[in-house]
Amino acid sequence: MLSTLKSVWKIPDLKKKIIFTVLMFLVFRMGAHVPVPGINGEAVKELLATGTLFGFFDVISGGAFKNFTVFAMGIMPYINASIIMQLLTIVIPYFERLSKEGEEGRKKLTQFTRYGTVFLGAVQATGMSFFLTRQPGILLDPSWSSLAVIIISLTAGTAFLMWLGELITEHGIGNGISLIIFAGIVSRLPAGLYTIGSYLRAGTTNIASVALFVVIAVVVIVGIVAIHEGQRRIPVQYAKRVVGRRMYGGQSTHIPLKVNQAGVIPVIFAMSILMFPTTISAWFPHNRVAQVVNSIFDPSSWVYMVLYALLIIFFTYFYTAVTFNPQDVADNMKKYGGFIPGLRPGRPTAEYIDKILTRITLAGAIFLAIIALLPNFVMAVTGLDIYFGGTGLLIVVGVALDTMKQLESHLLMRNYQGFMKKL
Repeated sequence: MLSTLKSVWKIPDLKKKIIFTVLMFLVFRMGAHVPVPGINGEAVKELLATGTLFGFFDVISGGAFKNFTVFAMGIMPYINASIIMQLLTIVIPYFERLSKEGEEGRKKLTQFTRYGTVFLGAVQATGMSFFLTRQPGILLDPSWSSLAVIIISLTAGTAFLMWLGELITEHGIGNGISLIIFAGIVSRLPAGLYTIGSYLRAGTTNIASVALFVVIAVVVIVGIVAIHEGQRRIPVQYAKRVVGRRMYGGQSTHIPLKVNQAGVIPVIFAMSILMFPTTISAWFPHNRVAQVVNSIFDPSSWVYMVLYALLIIFFTYFYTAVTFNPQDVADNMKKYGGFIPGLRPGRPTAEYIDKILTRITLAGAIFLAIIALLPNFVMAVTGLDIYFGGTGLLIVVGVALDTMKQLESHLLMRNYQGFMKKL
C-alpha cells in the first residue's frame, strides 16, 4: 500500500490532481465556518439538540447546519435537481433527445441542473428561514431585509458548493459532488470519537459497549463493501460475422448486474417524503393534529421505521426501473449479434434479464432498508447516544471505493500496481 502511494506521487499530473482536490477540501471546510448574518448560532444548536427534522442536513453538511454557516444546506439541492433531471429525461421527450445527443446534449442538461439547483436552493432556504422565524431567539433581526440576507446567503453557499464540486470533477480526482458529501460526513468523525471519550470519562458507558460498537461498525462496513461490489454476471456470446476480408465477433463477455443498482438514492427519496409531514406540522406547533403527526413520524416510532423500510424498497425498484431498461439492453445485444446462451435474442432475452434484475434488486433493497434503520439498532444495543448513520456510512464507503477505482485506472495506465489486487 505504501509503495503504491509512493508511485502515485511519481506521476506529475496525478499528483497535481490530488493536491488540487485536497485544497478544495480546505476551501470547503473553511466555508463551513463562515456564519450566516443575523442568526443566533447557540439557539440553532439547542434546536438541533431536540432532534428536529434538520438533523440529516447537519450530517450531510459536515456540521455546517449546526453552526448555521453559508454551507448549511450543503449540496442537497444539487442532488435533488440531478434526480429530477434524470426522471425528466424519461418523461419529457425533449430532455430524452438531449441525453442522446452526446457531449452537447449533456452540457445543456448540466446547465438545466444548475438552474434547478439554484431554484431548489432558494425554495429550501426560504422554507428554512420562515421556519426559524417561529423559533424564539434564533433570528437576531426578524425584519424582511434580514430574512432576504439569510436566504441569499444560504442559496449562494449551495451554488458555490456546486461550482466547487464541478471544479474537483474537472481538475481533481473522483466525482466532485460526491467527494464534498464525503468530506462533510468524514469531518464529523473526530467529534464522534471525542463524544465516545467523554462518555467513557463520565462513566455513562463502558469499554465493552464501545468495543461492541466498533465490531458492529466493522461488520457493517464489510457488508457495505460486499453489496456495493456484488454483481450478477449474465454470460453473453457474440456471433462471428465477416466484414470485407476481416472477421469480427466470436468472443464471450457478460452483463454485470449490480446488487445495489440504485445506490443511496432510494434512501434519500424515502427520507425526503417522510420529512415532509413533520416539516408541515412544524408550522403549527400547538395544533393537536400536528402533534399527532409528529408522534407518528418520530424516527424512533415503529410506524416510522416500517414506512421508511417500505418506501426504500419501493424506490429501489422504481429508480432501478428508471435507470436500467432490460429491453434496451436486449435490443442492443441483438443489433450487434449478441445473445445469451440458451435464449433467443429480443423479447425472451429482455424477460430473462428483467427476472434476474428483479431478484437481485430485492436483496439490494432489503440491504438498504437495514442500513437506513441501523442507527436505532446500534443505539439500542450499545447504549451509546451518538449518531451512527448507515446512510452516511453507505455514502462514505461508496465514494471511497469509486475514488480508489479511479486512482487504480490512472496507475494501471502507467504500468503501476494499483490499490486493488486481483486474487
